[in-house]
Amino acid sequence: MNDYAIAVQHKSLQLVIAVSVTAMRRARWILALLQLTAGLRAPVSTKAPRTLQHATLDSTVLSCGASRPKTALSNTEISEFVDTSDEWISQRTGIRSRRVLQPGESIADHAASAAQKALDRSGLDPAEVGLVIVATSTPEDLFGDAANVADQCGCKNAVAFDVTAACSGFLFALVTASQFLETGTYQSALVVGADAMSRWVDWGDRNTCILFGDGAGAVAIKKGGAGLLGFSMGSNGAGREKLALPYNGNRLPLIGGKSATVVGPRAMLMEGRSVYVFAATTVPRVLREALEDAHLTTDDVDWFLLHQANERILEAVAERIGVPKDKFIINMDENGNTSAASIPLALDFAVKSGKVKKGDVLACAGFGAGLSWGAAVFRWEGELLSE
Repeated sequence: MNDYAIAVQHKSLQLVIAVSVTAMRRARWILALLQLTAGLRAPVSTKAPRTLQHATLDSTVLSCGASRPKTALSNTEISEFVDTSDEWISQRTGIRSRRVLQPGESIADHAASAAQKALDRSGLDPAEVGLVIVATSTPEDLFGDAANVADQCGCKNAVAFDVTAACSGFLFALVTASQFLETGTYQSALVVGADAMSRWVDWGDRNTCILFGDGAGAVAIKKGGAGLLGFSMGSNGAGREKLALPYNGNRLPLIGGKSATVVGPRAMLMEGRSVYVFAATTVPRVLREALEDAHLTTDDVDWFLLHQANERILEAVAERIGVPKDKFIINMDENGNTSAASIPLALDFAVKSGKVKKGDVLACAGFGAGLSWGAAVFRWEGELLSE
């Protein structure tokens, strides 16, 4: 029986293993050792970020609700303190007005109001709601608003937490909640999108301040029924600087040359053209992936409900997927970009206006900072109840 010396070398690491041919064939641990040493310094993948896909989830959207600040700020009013005009803004974005929180107003209270409306319309018992998720990047409380929202809605037995994914947040939260229902952990949930973007824009920068507004929207979901038919999600941190709200700290001297940083003034940063290209190319793909996951085509969809960022983006998406623009729900003209709130706000608008009816199939997509994106397809099973 011949013996062989097997040398495994990886830069500074070298292993020499002497074994017989028979032993080599029988000893699985040697193969495991070879694999381990070969993978000590695995190369970083240069491929595009992988988009996650999953099967239909056992959750049904029952109802929706919305809440906005009363104070509206028109394009004409903005043009009084920024070098712009109503025509310039509306032609480039489709936005004519947006709602803005006033001093003393709370985005958490608007989130709770939207959630309460969705809960009332769903017929669910608040005590039986097992989960409350609030998608927000601008909470009233930096430690999270979801527990506050659950408490205000009387969901005393629910676990509650926030999800931060900017304009993709509501879609991510909806899929997350649906996963909990799919596993049977909970039987029903409230999913809320709420953002106070007016607090974080530079009101002297016409490239950002004209776009954003404040508001909240919510849906109630339960296990069973039509199901969440399909979805797809993705992210790419390499593009994070294209749309960001970075920390800006001021040095605070402490003792012995040591210091800390405390929060300083900061505002949103956005490369508008880059974000447009990202959205116009990524959203059509993620919509197709979600529809494929649902075993549907664009012809099966009654309404496309996208994050209300910019009407030009929606037009580009409609053209790329070959769908007429009139199949897209649009209400950014009076709300602006409300980040995580925009999809449920637009859904509430569409249901109230009679566009979306029971049994309609909706394909939704969110996209934004991160960079992140997601899409979900569901059948609307709600009934609009009286206020």
